[in-house]
Amino acid sequence: MRSAGYLELLRTRHAARLLAGTLVGRLPHGMAALAIALAARADGAGYTLAGALTALFGLAVAVGQPLLGRWVDRRGQPRVMLPAAVLSAAGFAVYAAVGTDPLPVAVAAVLLAGVAAPPLEAGLRALWPDVLRRPDRVHAAYALDASAQEVMFAVGPLLVTAATALVSPAGAVLATGLFGLLGTLAVVTSPPSRAWRAEARETHWLGPLRSPGLLALLGSLFFVGTALGSISVAVIAYDDARGSRGDSGYLLSALAVGALAGGLAYGAREWPGVPERRLRLLVAALAVCYLPLALAPGLLAMAALTALAGLFLAPVLACAFVVVDRHAPPGTVTEAFSWLVTAFGVGAALGSGAAGPAAEYGGVEASFSVAGAGGAAALVVLLATSRALAPPRAVVAGPTGGQELTRKGDPVTEAGK
Repeated sequence: MRSAGYLELLRTRHAARLLAGTLVGRLPHGMAALAIALAARADGAGYTLAGALTALFGLAVAVGQPLLGRWVDRRGQPRVMLPAAVLSAAGFAVYAAVGTDPLPVAVAAVLLAGVAAPPLEAGLRALWPDVLRRPDRVHAAYALDASAQEVMFAVGPLLVTAATALVSPAGAVLATGLFGLLGTLAVVTSPPSRAWRAEARETHWLGPLRSPGLLALLGSLFFVGTALGSISVAVIAYDDARGSRGDSGYLLSALAVGALAGGLAYGAREWPGVPERRLRLLVAALAVCYLPLALAPGLLAMAALTALAGLFLAPVLACAFVVVDRHAPPGTVTEAFSWLVTAFGVGAALGSGAAGPAAEYGGVEASFSVAGAGGAAALVVLLATSRALAPPRAVVAGPTGGQELTRKGDPVTEAGK
């Protein structure tokens, strides 16, 4: 993308629609936690029940994504994603209508909203190669996608706050389901989504999980998620230690700005070598940048450290998307990307759970140390599994002596072999 840039990517037919539709359809992932909790509190529930319902939604999403991803690989995107979006929106609607009483209905509604959330994130990454055609554009799209996630998680809570103020907490829950349905409609009615079909696949109950390289990647991204999840709790402990002055919002914004800047910079150029080696370097840089957070200095310095901690996050995710595509067995790419979402999400939940006790018993510094430990563990997994994550096939020179792709590879010059 040295000369083309992101504007040329977005001018590619269908690219802007798919990216925008997917981001809108994924807004529930940035809205649901806050919307579910606020609605529960408005209905008279305590913090424990509100938190439990929020956690239940996250767990349901983690379970549902790979299952729906497998069905997408078998039946196509519209036939799976649209019914799933309708069911998910129905779950949000039921929860908005009944609140927490009767509780079994509320639990069932939250479970349905989460487990039926369509795997738009994985589906978009499966579409990019067919839409963009050129590997450099695909890699830039992965970087843009990873960066745009930060915008989604920043905008989602703001939309919940606005809907709650203008309508009600229940209205915010309804809006959450509606965004998911509208975004899914925009994607599955597009020609690329309707035409997409997975490669022929070998029937295997493990699906993409039979790939050692993919398992290694999922293990590493699990710990990256742990690090990121811990930061969301650690910044609250930092804020409380300073007198609850609202610093946590500034620090999370700085983290998002750093990730956005890093992702856009990473995708703006082509990188030499194979992505498996590049991923190890990026995760090493990410791990190093997490370590200084445990210093917990004053606000300005802390904001700079959190921005630095976010700098390599989007590049790590973008490079991981490429590696997934290279190591997923034929016909399983959507499910493979869905497992990546699940591993990252479960890791984030673990990080959030670990950072709380660390802050309570060890202070702010110990809470931020969870992020450093998560980053280090992610790097250790990649280093320990380097053989499993070897490039899947050698790259050969093209017929003109220039570039040629492996089945799932990067463009590499003959001189760079």
